[in-house]
Amino acid sequence: MQITEPARQIDVIHQTDVLVVGSGPAGLAAALAAARAGVEVTLVERFGCFGGNITVVGVEGFAWYRHEQTVEAGGIGMEFEERAKAMGAATPESQSLSYELDSEGFKLVADRLVEEAGIHPMLHRQFVAPVMEGDIITGIIVESKAGREAILAKRVIDATGDADVATRAGAPGHKTPVEEMQAASVMFHVAGVDKAKFMEDVKANPLTYKDWSTGEWTVETDGKEDDMFSPFIKKPFEKAIQDGVIPPHLNTISGTWGAVHDSGEMTYMNLIHLAGCDGTDPDSLTQFEIEGRKQAMLAIEALRRYMPGGSGIRLRNFGMSIGIRDTRKIDAVYNMTETDVRHEARFDDSIGIYPEFIDGYGILILPTTGRYMHIPYRSMLPKGVGHLLVAGRSTGGDAVSHAATRNMACCAVQGQGAGVAAALSLKFNLPLDQIDLGAVQAELTRQGVRLH
Repeated sequence: MQITEPARQIDVIHQTDVLVVGSGPAGLAAALAAARAGVEVTLVERFGCFGGNITVVGVEGFAWYRHEQTVEAGGIGMEFEERAKAMGAATPESQSLSYELDSEGFKLVADRLVEEAGIHPMLHRQFVAPVMEGDIITGIIVESKAGREAILAKRVIDATGDADVATRAGAPGHKTPVEEMQAASVMFHVAGVDKAKFMEDVKANPLTYKDWSTGEWTVETDGKEDDMFSPFIKKPFEKAIQDGVIPPHLNTISGTWGAVHDSGEMTYMNLIHLAGCDGTDPDSLTQFEIEGRKQAMLAIEALRRYMPGGSGIRLRNFGMSIGIRDTRKIDAVYNMTETDVRHEARFDDSIGIYPEFIDGYGILILPTTGRYMHIPYRSMLPKGVGHLLVAGRSTGGDAVSHAATRNMACCAVQGQGAGVAAALSLKFNLPLDQIDLGAVQAELTRQGVRLH
């Protein structure tokens, strides 16, 4: 059955030069970069805070891949970490030379960055449709407590993570089959841990990345990772299954913790892995949000019973939303490949570099030897729609390339490149597929990005 909506006039409530839709690592970086390049920028976000995966989902390990030989891109991604440290919203990360970003404190960091850059913030607005003139996007329709509204823009950056804008604008792309999607996660934080007892056990019984091959998974490494320390927890869950505390089919419960504090808080509990969750289907999201919280409480009960230092453990909070790793990707002018991310791809249209970090589809490769790849501008250019760029985990590429480019620090590299490109296409009055890449690269260099 269907109903027909009557035609209606929609108020244009705002006009801008560059409109960024979604404020995760890619969108926040894109908005900041465009503003710093000298154009008017508006940032639209469906939740009540900026930061996306960091703040909404609670993924605090922004650069947990970093080791002594890692080559970093610099730019806004590094600035996220430095500003968080300066504002007391970061703590040393347990398995790397990085800092874990506090998911609550980073809301304030993001607010400060947006205000300082003069970006027009528009929280609590959900993108629902593009405004098109032929095959050119000229704005978006949003819905909120205020009803249905229009925002017009000269350039649009889709940083929704799911290619929502590009897809509804008619850009070609594909969605990973649900049975092949990387698992979703409900993130949570706990309190009441006896840090001394917990860390004593970690030091006495250290786990490594080879321990990730457990339960349902076999994880491919390139060998050098196998004996490196990982903050991995699995023994309490194995014991809980043996004792009937956790049902046998939930042998996917295991994973990593981010940091344990003197206060007894243990943050960034990445223990729940939900296969079959489709992040573009609200019914699927509903089902797995509820299921993920149920599994998290089973995990906490297992930690209370079987983890040294865990007898007083309790839930502190869940992320505001389930974490989605994998849905749609655009068919870009250039689609990145497994070869690109495994073998240090080099591109003339590089908008930044990213260390050789692959995490997903059963692969874990850490950048401990100084290897890195270029990120090509063309992978953010959708086919068939003008004045639109896509930044974040929905850029063009195959499955294994996605396991690299989906990571938050890489999304920030893409976002900064997209923001600068959008700004300069306006300044030079050129379409996004005809801009001067030399000028874009010069501005990115000015903004502190490593390109080559």
